[in-house]
Amino acid sequence: MELYLDSADLKEIEDAFQLGFLTGLTTTPTFMHRGGITDVDGLIVKLSKIVPVLQIEALGDTAQDVLKEAKRQLALGLDPKKTVFKIPVSLEGVKACNLLRREGLLVNVHLIYTLQQAYMAMQAGASYVCPLVGRLQDQGHDALDLVDQCVFAVNHYGYDTKVMFSSVRNAEHVRNAINAGVHTITVPWKILKSLTENNFTTLGTQQFVEHTRLMTVKVKDAINKVNPVVSADTTLTEAIVKMTEFGFGAVTITDGSGKVVGVFTDGDLRRKLQHDGRNVLAQKMGDFKYNAPVAIDANALLTDAADIFKKSKVDTILVTENGKPAGMLDIQDLEVD
Repeated sequence: MELYLDSADLKEIEDAFQLGFLTGLTTTPTFMHRGGITDVDGLIVKLSKIVPVLQIEALGDTAQDVLKEAKRQLALGLDPKKTVFKIPVSLEGVKACNLLRREGLLVNVHLIYTLQQAYMAMQAGASYVCPLVGRLQDQGHDALDLVDQCVFAVNHYGYDTKVMFSSVRNAEHVRNAINAGVHTITVPWKILKSLTENNFTTLGTQQFVEHTRLMTVKVKDAINKVNPVVSADTTLTEAIVKMTEFGFGAVTITDGSGKVVGVFTDGDLRRKLQHDGRNVLAQKMGDFKYNAPVAIDANALLTDAADIFKKSKVDTILVTENGKPAGMLDIQDLEVD
């Protein structure tokens, strides 16, 4: 099924065609008017150099007027093999379609609201017939049934015409078009961008990225660069200041050789104050007893850290390298930014 972008917004068009697989562009005078376009011919020429196939309006009161307008637009430098002239369905419109097709030009007979209109366009040799699904549904009609009828007519009678599903209002319309077996569809950029989105896909992708990170990234490459360290001779008051300056809930205590003595947390501080009162603030950090800190080697993988977090139920792990503190790993550091 051919996939067209339906737009006259130059930025949208440039972004969309970077995808690399769109068939072409459909545009309308209404789109151009909404976009404040004043140089219609200039825009048409510019678009013709950006997109593989350009479908543009050819208007006129009579079939000869339409033919004249199409030739005028071709004279701007458009490639007749890459330009499709859109003609509103009418008696003069299908007559114009036949005239253009006899000259080897491509035609989209659009604003189709009935099977009879589509039939006349097919019989006239239209390259495309274009039912406007969204507009027809707005009027309370079964637009999808019309699309099915048009596809059946093309396939049953062997017309060399493609049914274009247009006036797309939502992603469901795209699914409807695929199920109906249409030959081509034209979709606004806002909807086109949403077609690959799904919450389960997003969650699954995030999970794959996170698990890959856990298995490939070393702890030293993910640790928090904040690394408050004090010596055993530091008073508790000074250690509190250090913790506050770094905005971290723990401080690492080292001996004279730089080896880790223990880790003092804000929870330890509360317990000390409750038990010993304010006098504890003058004590040195080396005077306290420490349990073996929950630690991990800097060269370990994040998946090892994840296991430690799970088993120890702590939020922060001391990271060491050659027995010396290298930093702190917070449980949030395991997450992908």
